[in-house]
Amino acid sequence: NKMTSSMSSDKTNSKFHLAYKMLTILSSNTVTPSEPTPNVQYSLSDCDQIKLPTHAPMLYVYKPNKKFSLGNPIEALTNSLSQALVHYYPIAGRLCLIEGGRFEVHCNSMGVQLLEAFCEADLDEFDDFEPTQKVQDLFPKIDYGCPIQEIPLMGVQLTSFLCGSLTLGVAISRAVVDGSSAMRFVNSWAKLAKGEKLYSSIIPVHDRDLLKSSKQHTTPRFDHVEFLPPPSWISCSETETKTEQTSVAVLKISKNQIEKLKKEANGLLGNKNSTFVVISGHLWRSVCKARYVDRNGYQPTSLTTLVDCRNRVKPPIPNVYFANAVFPTVTPTCQFKDIMEKPLSYTVSKISEAIGKVTEEYVRSALDYIANQKDMNLLRTSFHSSAENPNLFVVSWMNFPNNDTDFGWGNPTYMGPGNINSEGKVFLMKNGVEDGSLIIAICLKAAHINAFKKFFYEDIKEVFPAAKL
Repeated sequence: NKMTSSMSSDKTNSKFHLAYKMLTILSSNTVTPSEPTPNVQYSLSDCDQIKLPTHAPMLYVYKPNKKFSLGNPIEALTNSLSQALVHYYPIAGRLCLIEGGRFEVHCNSMGVQLLEAFCEADLDEFDDFEPTQKVQDLFPKIDYGCPIQEIPLMGVQLTSFLCGSLTLGVAISRAVVDGSSAMRFVNSWAKLAKGEKLYSSIIPVHDRDLLKSSKQHTTPRFDHVEFLPPPSWISCSETETKTEQTSVAVLKISKNQIEKLKKEANGLLGNKNSTFVVISGHLWRSVCKARYVDRNGYQPTSLTTLVDCRNRVKPPIPNVYFANAVFPTVTPTCQFKDIMEKPLSYTVSKISEAIGKVTEEYVRSALDYIANQKDMNLLRTSFHSSAENPNLFVVSWMNFPNNDTDFGWGNPTYMGPGNINSEGKVFLMKNGVEDGSLIIAICLKAAHINAFKKFFYEDIKEVFPAAKL
């Protein structure tokens, strides 16, 4: 029996309270590959090494339809996940720390965690699925108190609701794959769940030497400021240095509003700035205005984002490369007054400059920079913003395909991050409705959220309420 041979089961039937109603964990299983897979140890690439070993949560929401009556969802998920792990076998392994705080992946088929849960609530009670504590119970709990070699690299929770809806909470270790790889894995898993085959064109590539330092250069050729601590507040009172409560806002920006911003940013010269760059520039300006109260206009600030380098190196890295292939890049340090007072084109140009500098030579230099670090733990923590920071970190999920994640229940009505764990972090995502609009999820100090919303919509001359997804 493929299902019983590829998993172990623990009928927990444990219960705990959500913000609204009771949620019951019906079972907890360990799913392993359905066929033998390579038993190898992979030294992670230099690009992987800068990532934290924590798990990035993704939430998929499925509303009831006639397909729900076809088969047993948890059985279909288990069998297809077991098949998927044959191709994506590193995710069934475990991390191991080696010299210098670096990681290896032991491909030992220890498996991934799969939970089945039931929630005594209607899906509508979760409103717009704000990535806050409200939805955390829709994901498996990862015990970071365990030795790292015992922590699953992936956890999944299927939750069914009183109304008949389903959510799939997927959490995958950041040290092993980036967002693009994670999405491709889930989409391949969905194909198998529907009984489809994985064609050779989507079979993953596991060669982590593709993004390792060549060691031809003993020192980097560029100043890699993206790995240095970001700007901090010029001065903070004793009260301000204490961690303040944060809040998450989920906003919608329409196609017309995006076009207005593009016209403003591109100006008379008709520059062709991308949607991502233009919205990021507008976000940066709005956030600086919200944070500006009682602040110094000369306050330094920067914006960080991630660049996928698969097509920025030669030869290009395959899209199916199953690992991390994104690097951080940061704008030149600016001042609040310039971001707030100068045209949007000024802010947009700084973001374009940061993205544009990530060339083949820059990527290779970054790999050398990482390879030269004696303690990766110091590097991993140095360039992440603190709880109190004047900066912005914008992540794009705009190009992630969410219409291929049909496990046999239809396409998800929503797909987004499960949490935003730091102040100043933003996700840009497709809206579930194909109308050209986008969804923005942002975490800021609770005291700044209302001002941010005001400035965000005020500057595009239209006011929309928070998105109702």
